[in-house]
Amino acid sequence: MTRSKLTLKFNNSLSANSKTVIYQAKDGAISLKTDNNQENVWASQLQIAELFKIDQSVVSRHINKIFKDDELDEKSNMQKMHIAKSDKPVSFYSLDVILAVGYRTNSKTAVDFRKWATKILKSYIVEGYLIDKKHIAKNYEKFIETLNEIKALSAKKKDSDLNPSFAIDLVKGFAETWLSLDAYDKDNLKIDNVTKDQITLSAKDLAAGIANLKSELIKKREATEIFAKERSKDALEGIIGNVMQSFGGDDLYESLEEKAAHLFYFIVKNHPFTDGNKRSGAFSFVWFLQKFSLIDVKKIDPQTLTALTLLIAESDPKDKDKMVGLVMMLLGNARNKL
Repeated sequence: MTRSKLTLKFNNSLSANSKTVIYQAKDGAISLKTDNNQENVWASQLQIAELFKIDQSVVSRHINKIFKDDELDEKSNMQKMHIAKSDKPVSFYSLDVILAVGYRTNSKTAVDFRKWATKILKSYIVEGYLIDKKHIAKNYEKFIETLNEIKALSAKKKDSDLNPSFAIDLVKGFAETWLSLDAYDKDNLKIDNVTKDQITLSAKDLAAGIANLKSELIKKREATEIFAKERSKDALEGIIGNVMQSFGGDDLYESLEEKAAHLFYFIVKNHPFTDGNKRSGAFSFVWFLQKFSLIDVKKIDPQTLTALTLLIAESDPKDKDKMVGLVMMLLGNARNKL
């Protein structure tokens, strides 16, 4: 990512020894890197001009208009200080002024900034929140604590298909995955210490397990006789064959984690049954984990499993590797919690 870099004076007192760095990112975002815990950023007109790629005279004109229109209070948003190699005090302006200038000028960089800022504002207005992934990564425990507080509040509301706690459970269960966005974009989701035991996977055994699931669901009136009925002869056998296929004596999917993830994906996505493919796929995934003692299946909560099943079902087939990668990340995270 190409960024322009400039150093800003930083601190409520504007001490000469206190500094931060501000970047204008390619997508318009302004990212601040600080070396202390103060709560404001101060920039000179020259630095604001460099940030938005405009002439300093344009910055000066916008700032004068901002103060003249009482958009911002001049007294609290401008301070003067002496800096090295300057024979007179230099005016520094607050972050509010920096943002206000960004909204007024018409350079390409400023336009990118406005698009980014508008998107952030829309997230607050429409969604009521904004997730800063970089800060979450640095404050993961606090993030989970906040999620639990939100979940406790949302539990007091009337349950519905769009209950906020469902999404919160998903975010919590996959927090490490969502924070690995770069790996996700590059189809590079991985887990360490995969299991490479030799196993025998039988379509007959899995079919028996699914038959038991069907029986239980019918008793609860949550399924009918068409549940898990194969669309064609040996449809399930074909999926097992794909999962266990080998080339030159080596398994195509070397680890048990890969096999489990592909079994899950193929049943949900390939629709081997006339009804109940999502439930059968989720069951088959857990059945596999339990049969081969891969992880404690209690580490995967039902909400997370449901959300992941729906994510696979609605995914674009070209994103197969990403979906499989997410499943494997789930297994790695669950195993690390043992």
